[in-house]
Amino acid sequence: MPKLRLFTPGPTMVPEEVLLEMARPIEHHRTQMYRDWLKECTENLQYLFQTKSTCLTLTGSGTAAAEGAIVSMAPPGRRVLVCHGGKFAERWRDVCRRFKIDHVEYEYEYGRGAGVDVVADHLKKDPKIGAVITVHSETSTCALTDVKAIAALTRERDCLMMTDCITSVGCLPFKMDEWGIDIAVTGSQKALMLPPGLGFVAVSERAWKVIESFEAPIFYNNLRAFKKSLADWDAPWTPANTLVRGLRVSLSMIRKEGLENVWARTARLAKATRAAAQAMGLTIFAKDPSDSVTGINTPANIDNDKWRKLMKSRYGVQLADGQGQLKGKMVRISHMGYVDDLDTLSAIAAMEMSLRELGYKCEPGIGVGAFMKMVGA
Repeated sequence: MPKLRLFTPGPTMVPEEVLLEMARPIEHHRTQMYRDWLKECTENLQYLFQTKSTCLTLTGSGTAAAEGAIVSMAPPGRRVLVCHGGKFAERWRDVCRRFKIDHVEYEYEYGRGAGVDVVADHLKKDPKIGAVITVHSETSTCALTDVKAIAALTRERDCLMMTDCITSVGCLPFKMDEWGIDIAVTGSQKALMLPPGLGFVAVSERAWKVIESFEAPIFYNNLRAFKKSLADWDAPWTPANTLVRGLRVSLSMIRKEGLENVWARTARLAKATRAAAQAMGLTIFAKDPSDSVTGINTPANIDNDKWRKLMKSRYGVQLADGQGQLKGKMVRISHMGYVDDLDTLSAIAAMEMSLRELGYKCEPGIGVGAFMKMVGA
């Protein structure tokens, strides 16, 4: 078997330093050592989210963090506007349905970001809307939404702004306090360079006033419970302490590189990947592309499943399929976390060689050459 090179948009590759740290003898979680770990991680999460607000660490995926945030911030009488144009935004709509949260929907085209003007129109016409849920980078469609502009709208009235940042925080420019975002969520297996198992929620003081005004119908992912325990640098339930131990290392790596440098690296890889794909005659799915993950349409007469399996078995490069209505129609390649120019160059080469083996016509080396020119530009 060739060396595995993981380019799925979650989980992503985990640095050796993080894996080795998590392989150390396990430590009990009700100890001063764990409290010191959590304190250090919380301070670095504030840097990651660019906020002075409370940052909570939950045991669970990004979905656990998002569910906890949605249910905790939606008291009776406050309507939620759910903006959805992809599988993950639709999941937050489904959370509202399952918990019987009063909500309205704004559905937009797959591959597009939410329209700021449309959100403004919803807020103008419906005074009951007390919260807006958006996805910054929609992982399923690889599309970006201007959450900064939408947050400016919610700041003009008594309306909270929650953003799914699961494939944006730690790889795309995101400034929670400066932009005026009230709740932001992410997960460990994306730009944070960890295995799945931790969810994170950053919560503004404005949001806490709403959250603490009622008893949310939720137990395990109740944000109030996590905030109470955080006062002693602890967790309300058994935490995934091995992952928190690794989190210390991954967050320190991000801080050492510097967020602005991480953002620039991610953008460079995304731009070069799009140029390589287009040089090979391929097309990009998203009309409003995100730099954290690129969606490339599968060429006509190429079997998507065979293409991805050949890349993995022959070259060790694993890309993700499309999701939902996009399944079998696209491949998605991640630019998040522990990945650099040479890693991505190898993925471009694998895409090109496997396509040619399946009968796709393109000049040998054209994608690799376009990537190299763009990275060097």
